[in-house]
Amino acid sequence: MIAQFALRLTCGISLMWLLMPRRQITSGFFRIQMLLALALAALAALTLGRFETSAASAGSLLPLGPGRIMCGVLAGLAYLGSIVWTLERRTFGNVCVFAVAGLSTLILLLSSVTANEVATPLGVLTLVSEVATSLLIGGATAGMLLGHWYLTAPTMSITPLGRVNLCFGAAAVLRLVISLIGLVLVWPHLTGGTPVLWLVLRWAAGIGGPLVLAVMVWRILRYRNTQAATGVLFVGVIVTFIGELSATLVSREMHVPL
Repeated sequence: MIAQFALRLTCGISLMWLLMPRRQITSGFFRIQMLLALALAALAALTLGRFETSAASAGSLLPLGPGRIMCGVLAGLAYLGSIVWTLERRTFGNVCVFAVAGLSTLILLLSSVTANEVATPLGVLTLVSEVATSLLIGGATAGMLLGHWYLTAPTMSITPLGRVNLCFGAAAVLRLVISLIGLVLVWPHLTGGTPVLWLVLRWAAGIGGPLVLAVMVWRILRYRNTQAATGVLFVGVIVTFIGELSATLVSREMHVPL
């Protein structure tokens, strides 16, 4: 679960880099982001498969050995990216951005389904769910860190923060649709108790919260108040983390993305 969350966050923030207008953001921001990706990739390499059952590990499309090697390569790419962005070599920096985003997404998807699931509707739903989850937590995290960066670069355009918030809101809508599909599939099997309590927390914190907060940030940015928007996005990080961790617990019990 730790490795999965680390891969989701790495994938999410790196996909947000692709969606940002990078020319309008100073190089120092991406240097720090690459160091964050380096730490997350190293954490994923150390914990991948450690807390999984042997059956789940054996059935995964990505065996543990190659998975850890790929996480190590991902960490190396992120480290190289931090050096390149420190030197303000934007062309090579953008290459590293695409490389980290592509490899992290590949690792996450391959480690999320088994060979028997990948060609089934449930397998496809799981893959889409992983991408949506990554975009949601990545959007909140990248947006919050970008908002803090305005303290270092106060003259920077607020367009990048508005773009990230838009992507954050869109990810929340996509997550809502996927969670509704999953809820329809498991509804006949819900009998009350712990799964229902986790589902309530999942929907309140992981879906309702992000949607409301994205609207709040959009309205705040109309007044060009990046500090207030950053504070709201910080709350967004908390609620999305709580919501998605709750969703992971319920999904593992119900065997459907929720």
